[in-house]
Amino acid sequence: MYRAGHWLGLFCLSNFGRLEVLGRESVPPYGPLIVVANHVSYNDPPMLLASIPRALHFIAKQELFNFTLTNYFLKQFNVYPFNRTGHGVDAMRLMLRLLAEDRAVVIFPEGHRSPDHAMRKAMLGVAYLAHRSQAPILPVGITGTETFPVWRLPIPLRHMRANIGQPFTLPMIEGNPSRQVLESLRDMVMGRVAAMLPEEYRGVYATAQGPREDLANITPAAGEGNGPS
Repeated sequence: MYRAGHWLGLFCLSNFGRLEVLGRESVPPYGPLIVVANHVSYNDPPMLLASIPRALHFIAKQELFNFTLTNYFLKQFNVYPFNRTGHGVDAMRLMLRLLAEDRAVVIFPEGHRSPDHAMRKAMLGVAYLAHRSQAPILPVGITGTETFPVWRLPIPLRHMRANIGQPFTLPMIEGNPSRQVLESLRDMVMGRVAAMLPEEYRGVYATAQGPREDLANITPAAGEGNGPS
């Protein structure tokens, strides 16, 4: 069902909307992968499903699984429940397990949709996940999905774009990094995402103009150059 959903979504968004996918060739075809994107709309996950040519795994709030029908379809599309009343430990363990199985997981580090569509300060979970797994990170900038309601997803009649950057890995750090180090790693990741977006979407990461100087020590992933160290 996932594959059918991918092709159906791609057909609808491309023919009844104007879906533009840049950098699709940058997506590693196999191996663990952390897909990191900004979050502007409920339409973002299905748009990523249609845009990225490999199976993705998502985390969603547990309340969405309360009904039998939605529970069934969400599970068919690799969506896993997340209890927001906890501290995210179970969700982190799940994502680490999926990465250990060479899956591609999607994370929206801002935690919630941005009300003004500009990037907000991300949470530290993305840095912790990347540090623990040492999986390649794929930055994706999403625009246009906020211009139509989710019920109109099959016929959006709007232009939207998924701008996919080059995969990269963070520097190897021994031991448990301090909060300050995690914040630095987080900002490196979000800088890459911001560089995939127009200026008006970058929000608190508006200084990102492309690959920044503080990203110089990030190790390119296999598709970007010399491969991870």
